[in-house]
Amino acid sequence: MALVDLVMPKLGESIMEATILKWHKKPGDAIKQDETVLDIATDKVDSEVPSIAAGTLAEILYKENDVVPIGSVIARIETNGAENGMPATSAFETVAETEMEAQPVEEQVPYVPEHTTTVAGSVTNVNRFYSPLVLNIAQSEGISMSELENIPGTGSESRVSKKDILKYVESRKLAVSSQQSAVSKPFTIEERETRNEKPETAFAGNVEIIEMDRMRKMIARHMVESKHTSAHVTSFAEADVSNIVMWREKVKKEFEKRENTKITFTPIFIDCLVRVIKRFPMINSSLDGDRIIIKRDINISMATALPSGNLIVPVIRNADHLNLVGLSKQVNMLADNARNNRLRPDDTQGGTFTLTNVGTFGSLMGTPIINQPQVAILAVGAIKKRPVVIETAQGDTIGIRHMMYLSLSYDHRIVDGSLGASFLTAVAKEFESWSMERQG
Repeated sequence: MALVDLVMPKLGESIMEATILKWHKKPGDAIKQDETVLDIATDKVDSEVPSIAAGTLAEILYKENDVVPIGSVIARIETNGAENGMPATSAFETVAETEMEAQPVEEQVPYVPEHTTTVAGSVTNVNRFYSPLVLNIAQSEGISMSELENIPGTGSESRVSKKDILKYVESRKLAVSSQQSAVSKPFTIEERETRNEKPETAFAGNVEIIEMDRMRKMIARHMVESKHTSAHVTSFAEADVSNIVMWREKVKKEFEKRENTKITFTPIFIDCLVRVIKRFPMINSSLDGDRIIIKRDINISMATALPSGNLIVPVIRNADHLNLVGLSKQVNMLADNARNNRLRPDDTQGGTFTLTNVGTFGSLMGTPIINQPQVAILAVGAIKKRPVVIETAQGDTIGIRHMMYLSLSYDHRIVDGSLGASFLTAVAKEFESWSMERQG
C-alpha cells in the first residue's frame, strides 16, 4: 500500500489560499481517480478538487470552512501501488509546495529602507540559495540583494521561504510590527470575520436578520478595501447611441443565424472601449507603491450578475485582438458559465479595466467602485429615447434619439481629472461614431 498526498491546487497566479466548502468523501470511503473529493472556493469562484489516484481516503487534514494555503496537503489517499518509502507526487503539486510547509511563528522583520541594486535574475553570486519563486517575488517588490541576505530564513538550512519573504514585504509596506499566525494553523471564515468582534446590536421593532453568505462577505470586504486604497473620483458623460441601437437591430438575426451566438450591446461597447484605451494607456494601469505599471495587454473585466444577486467579474483576455464575433462569443460564454457556476479560477484573474452595465437593471447611471488593482471602471446606463437638439449644416433641429449616460470612476492618485474626463469623452464619441455600414 502507498499513501498519496492530495494538495490544495494552484488556482491562479495571485491566489494564495482557498476555503474548503464541502467534503464529498469521508475517511474510509473508496475513491476513483478523477472523482470529486471536495469543493473549494476562492474570493471569486467555486471549484471541485478531483482525486489524483484510485484508492481509499485515509485521512482528512482540514475541516469544512478552513482557509488553507495553496500547496498544503489537505488529505491522504491510500492506494494499491507498491510502497517505495516516498509519497506519490500530486498532479496539483506546485514549485512553491515545499515552501508552504508548516513553520513556527517568527519575529516580524522590521523594514530598513535600502537603495541598492534589485534582484535581476535567478542566479546570484552568494553562497545562500534562493528559489526562483523567492527571487521573482524579490524582483517584483524591489527588494535588493543585500536586503534579501538579511532576511532570516525558516526553511531547510535557513533558506528564505516564500512565507519569509512575503512576511518581510508586508512589514515593508506597513512599517509596523504585528503578530502573524503560523501558516499551518487554519482558521475559519467565521474566525476571520470576528477578529475585530463588536458587541451584538439590539434591534428594536419588527426586523428580519439575514446572515451574509460567503461571497457577499468577500464582495463587502473588497469594496471597502478599494475605497480605502484608491482616491475615487467619478466623471459623467452622455452619448447618443442611436447608430449602435439601429445597427444591432438590423444585423442581430442574421448575426445569430450565421455565428450561432447572440450579439448584445456589451461586445459592441467593448469593441469601442479597447480602441480608446489604446489612445489612453494610463487608464490601463495599476499602482505598486510609487511605481505605475502600464499594462500592454488589454484584458476587459465584465461585471456579471449571478442568480443569487451577487456580482462576479470574468475577464476577456486580449480583447483588442478579438473582432466583434470573437468578443460576442467570449461575452456570452463567460456570462453563461457565471450563471451556471462553471467559471474557472483563472477566468476572473488578470483584468486591466472593468466595464459594468448598470443599465441592465434599469439604472440611468451609477458611481462604480474600482476593481482593485485596476485604476478605472466604466459604467454604462440604460438606453432611453429622448428629444434632443441635433446640429446639422442646415441648422439645429429636435429629434428623438437613443441616449445613454456613461460614468467613469478612476483612481485620482494616477488619473487626473483631465485624463479621466478626456478618456470618458473619447469613449462617448466612439459610441456615437459607430458606422451603420459596418459588417456584422
